[in-house]
Amino acid sequence: MYIKKLNIKHFRNYNELSITFDNKVNVIIGENAQGKTNMMEAIYVLAMAKSHRTANDKELIHWDEDYAKIEGWLEKRNNTLPLELVITKKGKKAKLNHLEQSKLSQYIGNMNVVMFAPEDLNLVKGSPTVRRRFIDMEIGQVSPVYLHNVSLYNKVLHQRNQYLKILQRKQQTDLNLLDIYTEQLIDLAVKIVTKRFEFLHLLQDWAKSIHSSISRGLEELEIRYKSSIEVSDGDDLSKMINEYKEKYERVKEREIERGVTLFGPHRDDLLFFVNSRDVQAFGSQGQQRTTALSVKLAEIELIKSEIGEYPILLLDDVLSELDDYRQSHLLSTIQGKVQTFVTTTSIDGIHHDTLKNANIYRVSKGQLENPSESNE
Repeated sequence: MYIKKLNIKHFRNYNELSITFDNKVNVIIGENAQGKTNMMEAIYVLAMAKSHRTANDKELIHWDEDYAKIEGWLEKRNNTLPLELVITKKGKKAKLNHLEQSKLSQYIGNMNVVMFAPEDLNLVKGSPTVRRRFIDMEIGQVSPVYLHNVSLYNKVLHQRNQYLKILQRKQQTDLNLLDIYTEQLIDLAVKIVTKRFEFLHLLQDWAKSIHSSISRGLEELEIRYKSSIEVSDGDDLSKMINEYKEKYERVKEREIERGVTLFGPHRDDLLFFVNSRDVQAFGSQGQQRTTALSVKLAEIELIKSEIGEYPILLLDDVLSELDDYRQSHLLSTIQGKVQTFVTTTSIDGIHHDTLKNANIYRVSKGQLENPSESNE
């Protein structure tokens, strides 16, 4: 799949822009704070209906405007699929093939993207929140049901936490409603964790061989799921449900004292091991970066295996963060098969055939131009 054309209106520092793209590699060159990352963000938001940089949608809207609008024409298996996302201060509206979607979960997953930015190097050494967000966004692209379950889980979690605070303040003593919330939470938690195990099993298969290749066969990568409740891959549903029930029963008084849900998918984590050593705690910066790169390249292959098409790759100022060897490995892997957007202040010093044949754009003050065309 690839984006053939993009229209942007009132998004970040772009007031109005219409641009066409090549189906291979598109390099966006410009100084800092001119709009390179904003362009990448617009493509990401069009696909995911949310930003990778902020949870506040109002920040996406251009100064003194009431809305932002992104339109894209996506080529999929020789069919053109129009996408449209309108962001207002009251919410978002998404259209697929000119038809408004009642739920964002029906919209997300039609356009698949993999984002790799400097902050993604924090996938290994960052907080568990970063890794949970990573796994939720990636599974959500290939499984709308998963995204729907996560949304429901978060709603029930919020309700349960509110009631725990009421019990904590002794404004209520009835535990029946807490038990109902707990039962609803467990039902969704088991579905979420089961899908996470399944996804990580596939990701591990791809990432292991990629990591071995980048490390010249010297390192073996393993990805583990760290559950806050004693469940593991291979547990059947009934066993998993019982483990959750027993855990919540044991910690009920403690949760009431604290006024918060202490365990569940919202507290789980991913662990990365290289040659059986925890990369976060003991890995060198090079090992951490190789692990992050391996996982991102594995994402591309996993999505291809799930949907039958390669996703769109967004490389936002990440080439300068990688040494020549990892840079070359990344560019060689994607060469000729993935529509790729690369932002950089300069391509000087990057010697690779992938960039020699790229379509070059220059950005300045929210204006993107292809010097070889007459785009304004």
